[in-house]
Amino acid sequence: MIFSSLFFICIFLPVTLILYYVVPRKGKNLVLLIMSLIFYAWGEPVYVLLMIFSIIYNYYAARSIAYYRQRGKMKMRTLVFIFCLVVNLGLLCFFKYYGFVIGNINSLFHIAIPIRNLALPIGISFYTFQTLSYVIDVYKGNVKVQKNIINFGAYISMFPQLIAGPIVRYADIERQLTGRKITFEKFAEGTAWFIIGLAKKVLLANNIGMLYDAVFLAAAPDRAVLTTWLGVIAFTFQIYFDFSGYSDMAVGLGKMLGFEFVQNFDYPYISKSATEFWRRWHISLGTWFREYVYIPMGGNRVSAIKHIRNILVVWILTGFWHGAAWNFVFWGLYYAIILLLEKYVYGKGLKKAGPVVGHIYTIIIFVLGWLIFSSPSVPELGANFASMFGILHTPFIDATTLYFLRTNAVLLIVCILCSTPLVMKLFTLIASRKGSGFKIIATICYAAVFLASIAYLVNATYNPFLYFRF
Repeated sequence: MIFSSLFFICIFLPVTLILYYVVPRKGKNLVLLIMSLIFYAWGEPVYVLLMIFSIIYNYYAARSIAYYRQRGKMKMRTLVFIFCLVVNLGLLCFFKYYGFVIGNINSLFHIAIPIRNLALPIGISFYTFQTLSYVIDVYKGNVKVQKNIINFGAYISMFPQLIAGPIVRYADIERQLTGRKITFEKFAEGTAWFIIGLAKKVLLANNIGMLYDAVFLAAAPDRAVLTTWLGVIAFTFQIYFDFSGYSDMAVGLGKMLGFEFVQNFDYPYISKSATEFWRRWHISLGTWFREYVYIPMGGNRVSAIKHIRNILVVWILTGFWHGAAWNFVFWGLYYAIILLLEKYVYGKGLKKAGPVVGHIYTIIIFVLGWLIFSSPSVPELGANFASMFGILHTPFIDATTLYFLRTNAVLLIVCILCSTPLVMKLFTLIASRKGSGFKIIATICYAAVFLASIAYLVNATYNPFLYFRF
């Protein structure tokens, strides 16, 4: 089940909200837990058992860690902690990287170990990182252990951010689990966030995604240079509106339930450096790696050699987190190199060059990055790069390019505008003006966008969600 489906919008969400608001405060987390497990089981009926195991196991593991800590048995605390990490990371690695590892062993040693195709549990990367944040913080003594398994289960399985984030650290939500406020104003704000996210996903990501698919149906030698660039730019917008739209919907649903989740995207495509880009893109993932990997390794308060090591480790892990394929590893390594170059080579010069140069540079950086990210195999990655830079001796532009430009020009312009703060600032300015007339206009705009999204879904045959595989 995904948020951008008629079943979720018209049936699951209304039923959940009715039950949630009807029960007393003490029963809300139980309703949230039950509905979250139903939500997960809808698409993964078998793997809901894995989710339940994760909840029960980590609940008792964390309580054991806290127990041994209180009694000064630090060796036992550490042993339980290490075993807990092994179990959580072991499950993630088994389901996500088993086929990748065996396939590479077969290729490297020319053997044929059979590989069983395992469906990837939806959202396992996200809820595993949430679980780890809780266990690590309990181990360090940064948070109190959660003694109510219903509250803990609601945190781990919470459907608004279960399958695509944002990654919510327990430390950020600990008080909200029992002391959140549910108001009409927050519900209205959440509805607005949800509608904006739905429009991003349905009206922008889905439509620009069809351009990307159409471009890459043709093999690299059959595409003009500009056609390949157009396809990669289409993917650049698709992944942004797909993922940020889903994150906005998650934030909105959280507000409807009384929670405040962190904003996951802050207009990354207006950045003037790759460093700034990664402060604005997938903020919760960057925060997780900074808090639990980068800083424990020493962060930037170490020698240059160790800092380079830290950056390489974090970004290779970031790439590998996204998927079990070499293109994701190369993507992480690509950004590690770019960030190190900005830090130690040309970062100061880039600032002096001015915002226009910085912005053009960053656009080229992330567009090439998305080419690496989207290429399903190393040979295809090489062919796509060759196509983009004319190495295949294909024409720079042809009739297909002109057709794609002519039929998608308006959509591309809308995507450009909506990837900047301009549209939302203008709308917010109108909505914040005094007078009931402006509020009516804002309400009509939200209603129109929502109805347009629903109308699209009624007839839609194309409604992918890119981050299901991560």
